[in-house]
Amino acid sequence: MSTPTHAASLAALGQALAELRANVLGVVAFCAQARAQDALLADLPPRFGEVWQGLLDRLESSALFSEESCSFSQSALLDNLDMWLQKASERLTA
Repeated sequence: MSTPTHAASLAALGQALAELRANVLGVVAFCAQARAQDALLADLPPRFGEVWQGLLDRLESSALFSEESCSFSQSALLDNLDMWLQKASERLTA
């Protein structure tokens, strides 16, 4: 069930993700904001939370290495976070 609070949370996360892509926001700040979404995650199936936390863990790990030495692409992770936001929005409005 979507609420105005969830819509605002998803919009804020989308904005933070855009700022992360533009190097305006750092990975640590983004992940702190993203991990603070307990109310949003509580209204989604548990698998959404598991995937979200896994993506954030990999994003934090990728920030420790250069793109070339990391076993996964940071840009692909950002794409997956964006897809998660879209899927969460769809799920909450269904």
